[in-house]
Amino acid sequence: MTDELEALTDGSPETSAVDQPIPMPRIPDEPMPPISNRFLFVDVASQRAKQLRRGALPRLEPLRPDPETGERPELVNRLERIAMEEVEQGLVVYEKLEDEREGETTA
Repeated sequence: MTDELEALTDGSPETSAVDQPIPMPRIPDEPMPPISNRFLFVDVASQRAKQLRRGALPRLEPLRPDPETGERPELVNRLERIAMEEVEQGLVVYEKLEDEREGETTA
């Protein structure tokens, strides 16, 4: 058991798992522009909800973990609602792929 702990903490006795930095959610420097297309909004929010279900940290300020202790506040809303709120606030980075047919002209 101690070998596993030493492998995780670089082997030195003064470094422990408690001293490791607390992971914080990545927040974009600038908020993303609002999404006016409801279908795109649903796609982005559903992908973010899937990330949250798999263990990603929420990006909303009141739901972020405490940076000193790492304790996470209790979630009162469903993950889908949290994902929609993150998209509305521009906290979710997304990339809109251009349709190949847009550049073509019909003759």
